[in-house]
Amino acid sequence: MAAEGDAIHRARGRTLTAFRQDDEYQWKGPFYFIQGADPQFGLMKAWAVGDTNNGDDEWGEEIKLAEQAVQAINKLNPKPKFFVLCGDLIHGMPGTQWRKDQEQDLKNVLKNTDQDIPLVFVSGNHDIGNTPTRETIDNYCKNWGDDYFSFWVGGVFFLVLNSQLYFDSSKCPELKQAQDVWLNEQLAVAEKRKCKHIIVFQHIPLFLRKPDEDHDYFNLEKSVRQEIMEKFHKAGIKAVFSGHYHRNAGGFYRELEMVVSSAIGCQLGEDPHGLRVVVVTDEKIVHRYYSLNELSSQGIEKELLDMLAKQN
Repeated sequence: MAAEGDAIHRARGRTLTAFRQDDEYQWKGPFYFIQGADPQFGLMKAWAVGDTNNGDDEWGEEIKLAEQAVQAINKLNPKPKFFVLCGDLIHGMPGTQWRKDQEQDLKNVLKNTDQDIPLVFVSGNHDIGNTPTRETIDNYCKNWGDDYFSFWVGGVFFLVLNSQLYFDSSKCPELKQAQDVWLNEQLAVAEKRKCKHIIVFQHIPLFLRKPDEDHDYFNLEKSVRQEIMEKFHKAGIKAVFSGHYHRNAGGFYRELEMVVSSAIGCQLGEDPHGLRVVVVTDEKIVHRYYSLNELSSQGIEKELLDMLAKQN
């Protein structure tokens, strides 16, 4: 799958090497991908014992759930174009005791993903810290690939962002500035290329239900959010997919849809452990959240498969 030694594709040079850009600029008809979030090895035990700083010394339950996710994805027919994990790959914060073991165990599960289904990794706050530094981001990049990058699939432009830089970049302001410059360049490219859709992946949602809701741990600060939403709207971005909330949520800012997917791992609400199936057609982006059990046993429902069968 890759020459990295642990059989995991990584984004390098701010793009995803699994897709040859020149082959992917053109629209070739409907396709779909799988979005997951927050496998977060270690949180279930930490949450259960009420110690989210040090209680993450077991993650057997999360290993089983991640294995179930991979098995469900491998069975799907037709195959998804890729599988994106929207952050909080593991629970252990940078510098904590169990982090390396959690990362290794997650890699061991993910390397069983069908080799024709590229993995796309998004950095979350547990992956690089609530207040990231150059060092924590460098360590993440060594393990999982670039913290932000773009790629094309079938005429659709995908942007992966490091949302932690929007949450608190106080220890690495120059890295936030670099991502901002890069993002403006990417949006200019997208406009020039006349892509079919632009879709964004990030860990922290812009908002959970309403664009003007109050700021808390699970969304971005209001002024930051407003600036990003307006930029995305002007650029014609159709949807932002995120995790972080460990519950399903979402809403609209004008024509921009904010999609918040619940976790593969620990649930903080009433949702089941699951994955989101996202179908991209000529006109629209349609998505549905499936429990792991549902996706394992029944696969994708007929309505979505019919959309994929319609060639434009």
